[in-house]
Amino acid sequence: MKAAAIAGVAGALALIFAAAALVGSAFGPDRSARAETPHAEKEMTMDKGHAGETAADPVRGLAVADRGLALQLAETELDRGRPSTLRFRIADGDGRPVRAFSVEHEKRMHLIVVRRDGQGFQHLHPTMDATGTWSVPLTLKEAGAYRVFADFKHDERAQTLAADLVVDGAADYDPLPAPATTATTDGYEVSLDEQSVRAGREAELRFTVRRGGKVVRTEPYLGAGGHLVALREGDLAYLHVHPGDEAADSVPFMTEFTTAGRYRLYLQFKHDGRVHTAEFTQEVSR
Repeated sequence: MKAAAIAGVAGALALIFAAAALVGSAFGPDRSARAETPHAEKEMTMDKGHAGETAADPVRGLAVADRGLALQLAETELDRGRPSTLRFRIADGDGRPVRAFSVEHEKRMHLIVVRRDGQGFQHLHPTMDATGTWSVPLTLKEAGAYRVFADFKHDERAQTLAADLVVDGAADYDPLPAPATTATTDGYEVSLDEQSVRAGREAELRFTVRRGGKVVRTEPYLGAGGHLVALREGDLAYLHVHPGDEAADSVPFMTEFTTAGRYRLYLQFKHDGRVHTAEFTQEVSR
């Protein structure tokens, strides 16, 4: 009886996911004309990293399907301000849910949700049930078009797939803030080392966290001194970022900005048992 019940639920979810996939493929909300992705990025393949290891793509999250896997949202529209549960799955080329994921940064799935103007950033960690369906509580307070990024590792390959999510209502989109080297959050002041960052070259981003004017050392969060998400203005391309060498008074990360322009950075750090998020705009030159 239990097996039959699970099978029935799985069948119902399959119909929901199939319908949502059709809607998602035909509807891509944006607050402006979506930037055309350079051909070189569309055809990008895995590079070789240190000691012959496979390195993650510098740019990810531009498509709902890639390399035989697809992100399928069970719903593509949520009510404004209403606590909801977002359900999704990663499906293979035959539409079957994928269940085998490796732990990356202490989690098997990282879900990033952000409005298309860069506002409302959330970093969530869903749980997966026996049918291969992931779920996570989600409340979106503002109307507009959102981008949902599923960041995971499967078959020893890091991937990021993305789909669109809509919250009904009149959306008041904000312009991206001007570049700045300091940000405040929850009583902390976070500074970003000022440097000239050029497209196509690996860059180190180093952050220093202070409270009351004194430097504080962050606590381990997701296996490092902090976590950083970088999104490109316009198409919200998701840049691969990895922690740099540990330092007593700063939190370093390494990434490569593939094109010139502006990027939104979301630094998450843990201190006194709580996770805090500081946001920056980074200008990248040619």
